[in-house]
Amino acid sequence: MPITPATAANGSPQESTDEPILLELVDEDGTTIGTAEKLSAHQPPGRLHRAFSVFLFDERGRLLLQRRALGKYHSPGVWSNTCCGHPYPGESPFAAAARRTHEELGVSPSLMAEAGTVRYNHPDPDSGLVEQEFNHLFVGMVQSPLRPDPQEVAETAFVTPAELAVRHEQGPFSAWFMTVLDAARPAVKELTGPAAGW
Repeated sequence: MPITPATAANGSPQESTDEPILLELVDEDGTTIGTAEKLSAHQPPGRLHRAFSVFLFDERGRLLLQRRALGKYHSPGVWSNTCCGHPYPGESPFAAAARRTHEELGVSPSLMAEAGTVRYNHPDPDSGLVEQEFNHLFVGMVQSPLRPDPQEVAETAFVTPAELAVRHEQGPFSAWFMTVLDAARPAVKELTGPAAGW
């Protein structure tokens, strides 16, 4: 079901308070076991928490990448997938993915669908933080002009698989990028078709 800007923009009460942002802690099966403050959950060795990653494509089957804003506390200035983040406690990963895509890029995904989950542990050598995540994957289409928030996104690009390979060699990309892309590939191929080459 397509997401509308109104549904994507409905945020959590956490956004309007000075309370610390909380993440959902999960066990190895993805079952919620508690909460933790966002930054503390990323301190070494990291605490396993729920996250999401979105991969949106245009009508030509090109993947929308974003380069994270330089002011981000984690992995600033690196290229990554269309959108990623963390649901608020009690928020569904699907709703969080739609919300954050709209907040960061000013668009609502079309035909967004679940693409499985992946669990990983990726230390970030530059920041010293650790991504210990149970990640919900989503694929979909982008069919309207982007309006990126400069506080979140420094740059965007639509890329073919060949163009992505060149960019990835030149780097830098987020530590988790290839892990989440590889896990989402079956759903990506189903969405974009064989001609796109994913």
